[in-house]
Amino acid sequence: MRVALLTYRGNPFCGGQGVYVRHLSRELVRLGHSVDVLSGPPYPTLDDGVRLVEVPSLDLYREPDPFRVPRLREYRDWVDVLEVATMMTAGFPEPLTFSLRVRRLLRARRDHYDVVHDNQCLGYGLLRLGLPLVTTVHHPVQIDRDLELASATGWRRLSLRRWYGFTRMQRRVAPRLARVVTVSESSRDQIVSLLGVPAPRVEVIPIGTDADLFSPDPAVVRVPGRVVTTASADVPLKGLLPLVEAVAKVRTERPVELVVVGSLRAGGPVAAAIANLGLSDVVRFAGRLPHDELVGELRRAELAVVPSLHEGFSLPLVEAMACGTPVVATTGGALPEVAGDAAVLVPPGDVSALATALSQTLADPALRAGLSVAGRARVVERFTWRAAALRTVEVYRRAVSC
Repeated sequence: MRVALLTYRGNPFCGGQGVYVRHLSRELVRLGHSVDVLSGPPYPTLDDGVRLVEVPSLDLYREPDPFRVPRLREYRDWVDVLEVATMMTAGFPEPLTFSLRVRRLLRARRDHYDVVHDNQCLGYGLLRLGLPLVTTVHHPVQIDRDLELASATGWRRLSLRRWYGFTRMQRRVAPRLARVVTVSESSRDQIVSLLGVPAPRVEVIPIGTDADLFSPDPAVVRVPGRVVTTASADVPLKGLLPLVEAVAKVRTERPVELVVVGSLRAGGPVAAAIANLGLSDVVRFAGRLPHDELVGELRRAELAVVPSLHEGFSLPLVEAMACGTPVVATTGGALPEVAGDAAVLVPPGDVSALATALSQTLADPALRAGLSVAGRARVVERFTWRAAALRTVEVYRRAVSC
C-alpha cells in the first residue's frame, strides 16, 4: 500500500512520537509498502527507502531562537497568521496549523496514497480528508496537562491552560475518527473515557524496540551504584523530582550515581532540589543521546529506573529491558502492563517506596540478575517493531476496504 504517515514534529530526539514514526516507517517499507512521512519541523531522521515530505511551518520554537516573531516577508498565508497569533497569545498552535497545511497537501496528492496515518495530531484539518484515515494516540495529552496544572500555582496555571488549549480540539476531533490505534490497554481505557472514542474503534498495538541494537553485552562492566533514567522533557509527568528526592535518601545508605538521559530545565523544581539536597556531584544530565550512546549508558548502569507519574507505553522501559538492565518502575499508566514481572514496581510519586526499591535492588545481585533475564526475554517475545508494523497493516487494510 501507499501510506502517508503524518507527524507534526518528527525529530526522534523530541520524544516518543518521533521514535514511533522512524521505526514504524522503516518496518512498513521492509514489508513492501511505500511510505511518505509528512512532517513539520523539526524534521525526522528516516531510514533508507522512506521518503520525507516536508510540511514547512514558521518553526516558531526552533533553537536558538524559540518563540521568535517572524519577519513580514516570511508570511505565506492565513495559516501562518493563525500560527503566530496563537503563539503570541500563549497557545501551542502546531497540531492545528499542521493539520490545516497537511490537508491542503493531501488533497492535492489524493491519488498518491491509499491510506493516511496520523500520529497524535488530532487536528481539525484531518476531518473529511477524502482518504481512509487511521490515527495513533499514544495517550490523551490532557493527562500531561492535568499533571502539570496540579504542580503549578498562580499565573503559571493560567499559562498552562492556554498552552494546552489544543486539547479541546483533540477532544472534539477524536470521537469523529473511525479507527484509532493505541499502544496499551491502559491508553485504550483513557482514550475511551477522556476522549470519548467508542471502545470498538480503538485497537491496541504495542510498539517495540530494535532488540539487536538494544541488547546486552557481557564484555561491558556495569558501574556499581549507577542508576540511569531517560526523560525526554523535565516536566512533572516524567517523575524526575521524586526520583531525585529518592536518590538523596539512597545516598544516606550507599554510594549511588544518577545519570539522566535528557536535559535539566534551568530554574525548575528539579534543579532546585538538586541544589538543596547537595546532589550536584551525584546527578549527571547527559542530554539527548544517539542510540549507540544510549545503549552504552544502559549497558553500563547497574539499574534503570522509570519514575513517570504516567506513561501510555514507555520506550525507555522497553529499551532498558532489551539491554538486560534491571528496572525499577512505577505503576503509572501502562508501565505494569509493559513490564510484567520483569521489573520492581512502586506507586508513582511515592519517594519513600522508590528509595526503598532502589536501595534493595542495588543491594541484591540475584534480584538484578533475574530481572535482567526476564526483561530481555519479555522484549524479544512481545515488543518488536516488525510485529507492530504487521498489525498496523491489518488496520490499514480494513480502513481501505470500507
